[in-house]
Amino acid sequence: MSKKENDDVEMDIISETENFAVWRSPDEDGFLYHIELGSITLHLAADEYEELILLLGGTAA
Repeated sequence: MSKKENDDVEMDIISETENFAVWRSPDEDGFLYHIELGSITLHLAADEYEELILLLGGTAA
């Protein structure tokens, strides 16, 4: 999915629920990943995002 916000930021929504969202936007080095957790948003470079996904994949519920 893709949408434009304010005609200057292109957003690709990766996943979203009622309370959380993960989306990416183009950056000069590739993409920036944005993880919205309620009132907190993490902004991560692609390598940081991949590392976070590996970390979360190794956790048990």
